[in-house]
Amino acid sequence: MKATEKVPLGRTGLTVTRLGLGLAPIGGLFTAVGDDVARATVEAAWDLGLRYFDTAPLYGCGLSERRAGAVLAGRPRDEFTLSTKVGRLLVPDGRDRQEFWAESTDLAPVFDFSAAGVRRSHAESLERLGLGRIDIAHLHDPDDHLAEAMTGAYPALAELRAAGEIGAVSAGMNQAAGLVTLVRDGDFDCVMLAGRYTLLDQSGLAELLPLCARRGVGVLAAGVYNSGLLADPRPGAHYDYAPADDTVLDRAAAIRAVCDRHGVPLRAAAIQFPLGHPAVTSVVIGARDPGQVADNVAMFQWDVPGALWADLKAEGLLAEEVPTP
Repeated sequence: MKATEKVPLGRTGLTVTRLGLGLAPIGGLFTAVGDDVARATVEAAWDLGLRYFDTAPLYGCGLSERRAGAVLAGRPRDEFTLSTKVGRLLVPDGRDRQEFWAESTDLAPVFDFSAAGVRRSHAESLERLGLGRIDIAHLHDPDDHLAEAMTGAYPALAELRAAGEIGAVSAGMNQAAGLVTLVRDGDFDCVMLAGRYTLLDQSGLAELLPLCARRGVGVLAAGVYNSGLLADPRPGAHYDYAPADDTVLDRAAAIRAVCDRHGVPLRAAAIQFPLGHPAVTSVVIGARDPGQVADNVAMFQWDVPGALWADLKAEGLLAEEVPTP
């Protein structure tokens, strides 16, 4: 697979590269990054041909958007696709503090899925980014706010889309069931599914991916390493933002053993796996420095033999019905 291949995103007029850069890490996820390394990371992705970038106000409480915009504002606007998120506003002394972010700012997030909150979030993101438009706006983690998201945030995004101020309405969640509800009830162009269609968790396959395929809704697969466990399954590794328990750690180690027999890094199998499903348009993966960007591209383009997928199924590590690349 070629990381830099540009493909249509659902029914929109947008294109994304098969591999996109997730910008949460340059917001100081878990450990500090700093402006210089963040800038070099985005520049490395650009130089390697990646043209889809995903950020959010939440990431570093504005740091990710500012750092991404410092690079992307100087690039030809029609050459890349950018997504950010709505549903959290950044305010002084916000209530939705998270320990994930290592670099402090004077702002913190609060949930706001109202129409007014969406319009404000959109305007403030443009200011932080230093750009004139955002291509994709994701409802960000509306898990406990589905009703408000559909009555307030979604109509506001649909209005922005109709006015040509955004190119696509989307939602991003760490679970599939909520996205199924949103796709069934609204006119969504795409969704971002994080961690639920990976080598360790295919729960998105039951309803969401077939639904999106039928409706022409593009799926952006994120969290494909499940917070790091599928990058390096060792004791203490994170799975979904928490230390992995022994059961999931043993399963990841068993998958790695199959990969080892075929001379394939586990990271390569993990990053390529989601694109076996026809509903998945792009894989979005984060990087915190230029070396990680280069590794992501190399893993995405590694030659993974069909026999590896067959062996995973033979050993019960993938169900027979799971489509593979």
